[in-house]
Amino acid sequence: MEAKRDKGGGPERRPHVVILGAGFGGLNAAISLRRAPVDITVVDRRNYHLFQPLLYQVATAGLSPAQIAMPIRRILSQQSNATVLMDRVESVDTAARCVVTGARRIAYDYLIVATGARHTYFGNDAWAEHAPGLKTIADATAIRARILSAFERAEVSDDAGFRKRLLTFVVVGGGPTGVELAGAIAELARNTVVRDFRRIDSSTARVVLVEAGAHILPTMPPCLSKKAQRQLERLGVEVVCGNAVDACDDSGVRLTDGTQIGSACVLWAAGVMASRAAKWIGAPADRVGRVIVDARLNPPGHGEIFVVGDTALVSDGGGGPVPGVAPAAKQMGRYAAQAILDDMAGRQSAPFRYRDYGNLATIGRKAAVADFGRARLSGYPAWLVWNFAHLWFLVGFRNRLVVFLDWAVAYFRNDRAARLITGQHEV
Repeated sequence: MEAKRDKGGGPERRPHVVILGAGFGGLNAAISLRRAPVDITVVDRRNYHLFQPLLYQVATAGLSPAQIAMPIRRILSQQSNATVLMDRVESVDTAARCVVTGARRIAYDYLIVATGARHTYFGNDAWAEHAPGLKTIADATAIRARILSAFERAEVSDDAGFRKRLLTFVVVGGGPTGVELAGAIAELARNTVVRDFRRIDSSTARVVLVEAGAHILPTMPPCLSKKAQRQLERLGVEVVCGNAVDACDDSGVRLTDGTQIGSACVLWAAGVMASRAAKWIGAPADRVGRVIVDARLNPPGHGEIFVVGDTALVSDGGGGPVPGVAPAAKQMGRYAAQAILDDMAGRQSAPFRYRDYGNLATIGRKAAVADFGRARLSGYPAWLVWNFAHLWFLVGFRNRLVVFLDWAVAYFRNDRAARLITGQHEV
């Protein structure tokens, strides 16, 4: 792609790369272009990069928000060719090659769309009020307040039936987020806060994990799914498979087989919906809104646009889609950056190839499962791998150090220090 000359007929200006979203994909694309002869504008509606794999630990009082997030400006502060804008994208004018936000129009030569995904209720959006999902720091702190408030309200209640509902926690969705949430809530009730209350026994709390499919962790081999279920059950979690949620309100949930589970704390981890990027760029999308891209991550007819991460539907080379996980988004972000450099140099990029580094899920203290293809781990070895992998991928040395120290204290003392109730759940 040939860069345009400025209005004064001077030397060619540098190509402008606009990146929408500063998640794993967008941030890795920006960093990969740090020495490139381009100008970069990163647009995100928040001012921080979030390490989503540890968001459930904020929701269950294991970590504080600042430990898994870092300001985007700080990450890119030493990158002189990058500008950060905190703004919300409204549309993309592909004909004029311009991004339209609430405050401005941003012209681009290349566009990288990395706007991620949000949770979905499969057409039952009214359930969101009763069963919050987990995608942002605001979600995590609200869920933390909801969980801790359930124990506090049970402590002051004299109604045995209401206490039982308060001490029943339902997690909908048996993927990694649901499994990790359920295990963490069970450990919180049985090990962490059990000594804090006088009128209730928090260890009697009921934690139910509901999965519509035949087994939890469906992307893992069946043998590891079964091991994960046994580890959850040892923690006291009730695992219900092959049964979907049919109704959800303030009293709890009703399953498709008619089972009623009374609960004052229902949490949603059952599905995701991509951002509105497909509508912005006028591209075809799958049923969950992911942009259907070719092997070079381009939507049809737009070689200057790259769609990466959870926003993109791309083949993994084996007939299935690339999974919506952090390593995949990082690989796509780096690929998009290299493809831009190749295009500037007049070269044709090789097709994107996803490298699968494995699949991890933690169940609780010293319990996890890990799938590395030929090598499959469970229990304590998998838990160690999970810990070191997540520490490695955290952004910033300080965050790694603080999280490591918090985990060490939690391991030896069974303690979760961030047990704060804030916001609307305050009495």
